[in-house]
Amino acid sequence: MSDKFIRSLNLTSPADIRRALDLLGLKPVKSQGQNFLIDANILGIILKTADLSAGDQVLEIGAGLGVLTEALARTARRVVTIEKDSRFSGFLQSRFQPMPNIELIIADVMRLDLATFWKSGINKLVANLPYSVGSAVLADIFKGDSRPDMIVVTLQAEVADRLAAGTDTADYGLLSIWGGLSYSTEICKVISPNCFLPRPEVQSAILRMKKREALTAEPSDRGFFFGLTKYAFGQRRKQMQKILSSAPPPFSRSAQELQKMFSGMGIDPRARPGELSLERWIQLANRLRA
Repeated sequence: MSDKFIRSLNLTSPADIRRALDLLGLKPVKSQGQNFLIDANILGIILKTADLSAGDQVLEIGAGLGVLTEALARTARRVVTIEKDSRFSGFLQSRFQPMPNIELIIADVMRLDLATFWKSGINKLVANLPYSVGSAVLADIFKGDSRPDMIVVTLQAEVADRLAAGTDTADYGLLSIWGGLSYSTEICKVISPNCFLPRPEVQSAILRMKKREALTAEPSDRGFFFGLTKYAFGQRRKQMQKILSSAPPPFSRSAQELQKMFSGMGIDPRARPGELSLERWIQLANRLRA
């Protein structure tokens, strides 16, 4: 397959995507969440949502055949794209050769330290996140010491719902709280499965997360905060009093201590984890840590 032919392919055309995959002898791997975007309108919405400027440096996770990568590189100063499947390497190198501002990394993103990218000057994450790793990638970003200014990702609608969920709703949980520490979140567009090839079994959504102003209170120990919330939401149907009275160190407290603490904070000891707001969780973690 010649470089000229590779670069002539329209990557939002289902026929051209099938042609490329056939010539490469590849079939999308479901376990890796390989679903290729074939809708130019949705591609445009992703770019508009990302609000790119000529000075932006962007990280993309899951290059696939490069349709979003190339679109990002037409505006951004620098685009670093990570693709796990080495079978796409030659194709992508050929496609990207005329665009020197694209850096291709063939690697498993879950084995990389994403903090190094933010520290290198990358200020935005824009990606059609592979379904298989989307939640884990975002959780790692939330827990890291440094983070991008903006995240615009396409991922399963149910994961997007959890990230944007409010207190005391069915979708409210760890992702809502962890993301809320650093970002304000909104779902910008729900996407039909027909916009991808092969067609996924679930709806997707474009999610935008903007780094928020500092909260009125911050966790005094982020590691403690993440550990506490993870432990509590692992038993989200139990009451807070029972969760913490039987928790392992350093989260456990006596029933008497908990009653006094909850009373002073205005927390109902019978409340369940999903009933506490982000601010309450920060307050509780700081009290327990102190």
